[in-house]
Amino acid sequence: MCRTVVSVVTTRSRRVDYTESTRQALVDSALHLFTKRGYAATSLDAIVKSARVTKGALYHHFSGKQALFEAAFDQVETKAIAKLANVVDGDGSAWDRAMAGIHAYVGVCLEPAYQRIVIHEAPVVMGWERWREAEEHFSYGLVRATVESLIASGEIEQLPVEVTARILFGALSAGAETIASAPDPKKAASDVTKTITAVMAGMRRATLPS
Repeated sequence: MCRTVVSVVTTRSRRVDYTESTRQALVDSALHLFTKRGYAATSLDAIVKSARVTKGALYHHFSGKQALFEAAFDQVETKAIAKLANVVDGDGSAWDRAMAGIHAYVGVCLEPAYQRIVIHEAPVVMGWERWREAEEHFSYGLVRATVESLIASGEIEQLPVEVTARILFGALSAGAETIASAPDPKKAASDVTKTITAVMAGMRRATLPS
């Protein structure tokens, strides 16, 4: 009896592992192809061929091309936010961590997958409103937490948290679009970093509270 139970559990575990690996292969292939060719120029046939799975396997996990795109979008955003959270939650003063966060964010905006999928393609594929909701879901909380930390530590003036976070979130989003659309993304990234840093410096207290 025990051997039978172990065998069933092992079989189920292998099936789950296979199912998860198949889904991940589809998302990875879609991410690569959407980044390289764009959403419109990427077919489901190309994705399943790259992932080395059948179309039946694709439809087992996803309802279609848009659902697969959204999974790729989620993966790119999740990776980006994890990277940024690691920076802003790191060592140093609240101000130093915020500045490091800005530099890290601009670095993310230079990544081809982030530019193509999150900035260029997502507003069209997902619709602007849904894209903004997704962006807020992934990014806004980190911006708000950073503002709260800056105010609590006395690094910036006692400004309304929600309003300040919304303005900075908008500035960062606009900066990302500027970088992704620029003929020279690296120069645009430098300009965006300089400008947002100057805006932040304008909110900084002349002297920190003792």
